[in-house]
Amino acid sequence: MSQLPKALQHLALPVIGAPLFIISNPKLVIEQCKAGIVGAMPALNARPASQLDEWLHEITETLAAYNRANPEHPAAPFAINQIVHKSNDRLEHDMEMVVKYKVPVIITSLGARTDVNDAIHSYGGVVLHDIINNTFAHKAVEKGADGLIAVAAGAGGHAGVKSPFALIQEIRQWFEGPLALSGAIATGGGVLAAQAMGADFAYIGSAFIATHEARASDAYKQAIVEGTSDDIVYSSLFTGVHGNYLKASIRAAGLDPDNLPEGDVKTMNFAGGEGSKSKAWKDIWGCGQGIGAVTEVTSAGALVARLKREYAEAQLRLVPLAASAPAI
Repeated sequence: MSQLPKALQHLALPVIGAPLFIISNPKLVIEQCKAGIVGAMPALNARPASQLDEWLHEITETLAAYNRANPEHPAAPFAINQIVHKSNDRLEHDMEMVVKYKVPVIITSLGARTDVNDAIHSYGGVVLHDIINNTFAHKAVEKGADGLIAVAAGAGGHAGVKSPFALIQEIRQWFEGPLALSGAIATGGGVLAAQAMGADFAYIGSAFIATHEARASDAYKQAIVEGTSDDIVYSSLFTGVHGNYLKASIRAAGLDPDNLPEGDVKTMNFAGGEGSKSKAWKDIWGCGQGIGAVTEVTSAGALVARLKREYAEAQLRLVPLAASAPAI
C-alpha cells in the first residue's frame, strides 16, 4: 500500500463514501464520519450557494464536538467534491468556502486544475481526483493531485468501462500515492478485494442511497433494495456522458430501458406523468451494479457496521488460504 497523508491514515475501515449528487447532505456525511469512513458530498448540493457556508459550519462543528466527546475513537475526516469544469460558475465561491473551513479532503471531478490544487494545498488539504482511465490519471497527478479515484466499470452515475483489475494495475505501475477504487463495491469482501488489487480504499456510493440519512425518495431507496445488476443500464442519453442508471426510473420516465433511443437529451422530452418532465439524477436515478448486496433501507452507521463485519470475515477466510499456500 502507498504512504498515505495523515488525514487518511486512521480510518476504522478503508472506505470513502462517494459524494452523491442531490442525495448527500450534512446528516449523511456526519454519520459516515462518525462510523469511521470518509463522508463526502458535492459542493453543488448546497443550494443556494450561500448554504454551503452553513453546511460546512454544521459538519465541522458537529464532528469537532464528537471528537471532544470521543477522543479514543475520533471521527474520520470529511470530503467535499468540486466540479472543476468551466461550466461550474460556482467554483470560485465554493473554493473560498472550503479554504475558509480547511476541508480536509477535496475530491475534484471533470477536469484537473493546478490553481484549485494549489488552493487546497495552501492549508494542508488533500486532493483526490476521479478518473476513468490511465491517461486521465497521469494528467491529474501532473497537475498536482495527491491521489486518484479509479472509477471502473459498474460504478454508479458517470462511470468508465475499464475492468478494475486492468485500471488498478496500470495505475500502480507508475503511481504510489493514495488510490481508491470505485465500481460495484457494496460488501466488506469487496473492500478487501480492492486492497488486494492494489487500491488503498474502496469508494462506495450506491449502497448509501438506501440509508435513512440520504436525501433520496423512498421509491429510489426501495428500487435499490429490490434491484440487482440486471436492473442497471449504461447510457449517455440523459446527460451526454455515459453513466449507470436504474431501469425502474427510466420506465417511469416513459422510456424502454432496454431500447433507449439515440439522441441528445437536450432536445428530448421524457414524460414522467401527465404534463411533467423527468430530469437526470432527480428523476432518472444514478446507480451502480453492486446493489444486489443491499437488502434493506438502514442507517449509515448500520451499513458501515455491516461492511466492517464482512471485511473482518473476509480477512479470516484468507488466513487458511495463506497458510496452505506453497512456499515460493
